[in-house]
Amino acid sequence: MESKTDVHVESARIQKQIENHLGISGSSLLFEFRQMDNKTRLDLITVNPRHNQSFLFHTEVGYDRVDVLRKMWEYVQNYRDKESSYTVQWMARDDKELNTSYFRARNMYEALDKLYFSRDMNTITVFSVVMNPVS
Repeated sequence: MESKTDVHVESARIQKQIENHLGISGSSLLFEFRQMDNKTRLDLITVNPRHNQSFLFHTEVGYDRVDVLRKMWEYVQNYRDKESSYTVQWMARDDKELNTSYFRARNMYEALDKLYFSRDMNTITVFSVVMNPVS
């Protein structure tokens, strides 16, 4: 059986792999772990430093921290082949600037779910959601 130290070392190693693969690190990529019904849920969240908004990148559920990180690592390596790219134009309620964000998702509803993740829907107005052509 793995010791606790090994679990932390392995967790840190996989998190670093994910950061390096995405080219995002530090405070721009957040790993949020939660226990749910004897499972571990990981929400990978990106923070855009330009407009200071956070968005869901992807969610995975696993048996424990290492399992869920391994699933996220698998997703991060393959998501571009499996999901479409969407461009969302939106404006925050107290803002005058139109923002453009890009999401990978199975459909436009999932892209909007990632945009609205953990925020009140009334705080953002969406002007357009466009599926980008496959290059």
